[in-house]
Amino acid sequence: MKILLIEDNERLTAFIGERLAEQGHSLETAGTGRDGLTLATRGPHDVIIIDRMLPGELEGLSVVQELRSAGNSTPILILSALGDVDERIRGLKAGGDDYLSKPFAFGELMARLEVLARRGAAPPSAAEVTELLLADLKIDLKAHKVTRAGKVITLRPREFRLLEYLMRNAGQIVTRSMLLEHVWEYDFDPETNVIDVQISKLRNKVDAGFDKPLLRTIRTVGYMLTADD
Repeated sequence: MKILLIEDNERLTAFIGERLAEQGHSLETAGTGRDGLTLATRGPHDVIIIDRMLPGELEGLSVVQELRSAGNSTPILILSALGDVDERIRGLKAGGDDYLSKPFAFGELMARLEVLARRGAAPPSAAEVTELLLADLKIDLKAHKVTRAGKVITLRPREFRLLEYLMRNAGQIVTRSMLLEHVWEYDFDPETNVIDVQISKLRNKVDAGFDKPLLRTIRTVGYMLTADD
């Protein structure tokens, strides 16, 4: 991936840059909103990471709004020490695609970047997809029906949304917080075990009785729906 990081914390910038380089990604950096806006308009980038609180006349959300006003649709991940729900919602309404609170684990950042890059590379018709397929597992989005190897799997509404999100990001790690944000839409207690409970129920319905499990737990990181061995 080619990533633009707009962040004034030099130590954090160096850390992210080193870790991304280790995984073969390239990184451009800017320490102010104005410099970041200049680099973003030159593009292209697969994902833009931007700090919520930047020095100078252009803070993070202002940069996001200017990019969106100019027609720049590059996926944007907002980093911020302001992690409460209202601030997250402000960031998303300003045009951000995702929001990650500081401090964060690099694995969480990487998982979100991969999902955003994939979303940005998806064809325009992706939003019109009516079926999602993975091996012998199929979701009919119009009929609200799930089958595996032709067998109908009955899911509750929340289980259906959870499976749909995992299917749309098949092959990619999704973290617990990503699921809480995108499936529960912030209506949760951060200390709840709701994800563990729902994943367990979903696994029993999607994998039980079939030779090959599709729903994997990635230890300490999150979950992945995949047909790969």
